[in-house]
Amino acid sequence: MKNLLHSTDYIVLAVYFVVVGLYGWWIYTKKKNREVAASKDFFLAEGQLTWWAIGASLIASNISAEQMTGMSGSGFQLGLAISSYEWMAAISLIIVAVFFMPVYLKNKIFTMPQFLHERYNSSVAMIMAVFWLLLYIVVNLLSILYLGGVAIAGITGWDFTLCVLLLALFSVFIALGGMKVVGYTSAIQVLFLVFSGVLGLYIALNMISGDTGIVRGFSILRKEVPQHFHMIFDKTNPNYIDLPGLSVLIGGMWIANLNYWGCNQYITQRALGASLPVARKGILFAAFLKMLMPLIIVVPGIAIYYLYQHNMIDRSLIDITKDGALVADNNKTYPTLLQLLPEGIKGVTVAAFAATVISSLAAKVNSIGTIFTLDIYKKAFNTGATEKKLVNVGKISIVLSTILGVLLTLAIGDALMGEGKQGFQYIQEYTGFVSPGIFAMFLLGFFWKKTTSNAALFAIIGGFILSVLLKFLPGWVDLESLNQIGFAVQNKAGVFEIPFLDRMAIVFLLSVLGMTGISLYENAKGVKPNGLEVDVKMFRTSTSFAVGSLIIIGLLVALYTAFY
Repeated sequence: MKNLLHSTDYIVLAVYFVVVGLYGWWIYTKKKNREVAASKDFFLAEGQLTWWAIGASLIASNISAEQMTGMSGSGFQLGLAISSYEWMAAISLIIVAVFFMPVYLKNKIFTMPQFLHERYNSSVAMIMAVFWLLLYIVVNLLSILYLGGVAIAGITGWDFTLCVLLLALFSVFIALGGMKVVGYTSAIQVLFLVFSGVLGLYIALNMISGDTGIVRGFSILRKEVPQHFHMIFDKTNPNYIDLPGLSVLIGGMWIANLNYWGCNQYITQRALGASLPVARKGILFAAFLKMLMPLIIVVPGIAIYYLYQHNMIDRSLIDITKDGALVADNNKTYPTLLQLLPEGIKGVTVAAFAATVISSLAAKVNSIGTIFTLDIYKKAFNTGATEKKLVNVGKISIVLSTILGVLLTLAIGDALMGEGKQGFQYIQEYTGFVSPGIFAMFLLGFFWKKTTSNAALFAIIGGFILSVLLKFLPGWVDLESLNQIGFAVQNKAGVFEIPFLDRMAIVFLLSVLGMTGISLYENAKGVKPNGLEVDVKMFRTSTSFAVGSLIIIGLLVALYTAFY
């Protein structure tokens, strides 16, 4: 591959990583000098992250390779509709801040398995701890490393394996500093992320307009590729199977977002060490940032689609050979965008992208270390472990999980996400095998005291089995009849299947029904669950939080009205 970076770009890259590395080291040594070496500090930065650091860390950890590479690629193929994951997430964050965080913080919950242990029992907690570890490594680590490696290899011309190894190395360096280092370095990453995204958007739109301005460029884009500016697809749209119409507003999209933002150790860990007011401010700040993400990720992807279709860029940057024919690999959308940037600025942008990937990886492996150490090692192998021992075990698990993630990426990453497959959709679909059952288990565990442990086990195991059955049902049963009532659509192979967002909604409802039935049966037999004490006063918010939330909701109503 041709090296597309210049000496100026390399200088910028080097300066960036030196500055961030020194900043992270300063935070780490400052913390160490204060003799804060407890495991909760290492994993959670308990009480030490400000609201802006929490919000920035949430976004930097979320907006990584799967968004920058995967979602821009989905923008190339699907259009603005993929933004529903971002804009619906803004409302989901508000719901989490209002209803979920008070429950966690009142009960001093530091990990998701800990919540399950206290609400249900040790068996449920241990099963889910192992389940989450597998999900984080096999789906999340693999996808972030693969998509990040693809993007950086595409812009630098470096070997893909080298890019993956470098990303893993830097992420381990940051993660070993603990949650506080991850949180505060993330604030820097978000600053660069927004800057590079706005810059990429400006250059792409200006190219479309022939250097007559970005407003005209956006107008041309909307006029000439109108199919890329529909937020809600109808059944005639070839991408309906990925985003099935109103399901993004009233169906499975809610489950995907609420499970991700509210029941996910990787995400909630940012706020679990703070007070409720600080946590809420940080989460609301993250919600505002989510509103901006489509502008700096999805719209540039649509712009690259326009430039590609009109031969205004080198099509070989995106084309790959598949089955003897040239096809567009949408995962190359973001690196193609980066190649449009001028010397020097390109280095800043590559640094910003690499930073977000590294931040996300660091946060992910920190969460892996947290769950393994506090919920598996301490409970099953060494109940009397000292704080120092727990921190050391956490660091070892961080290193080992990263190595495993690298090996999986190099072994099967291309088979799962290569050849033009949508990396972002891969993550959503395969996470969706477990999220409906998990969300049902958390939701009923929060707000229905009668929910029993066996009902929770049904949600975990039964929900997964139901998801697998519905996924592979088209291989056993002809679902064409379901097409008439809107529950099935033809895939690219011509087989009728249920869109995965609809599958998630169906599995969630079945899980809730199953949990309700099991719980009522066991209640009648005298089983008394460990219900949480929930006081409605916990859910009251400050006036400023309420005003900020209403602004976000108003903006979303306006956006969906304009681009319906």
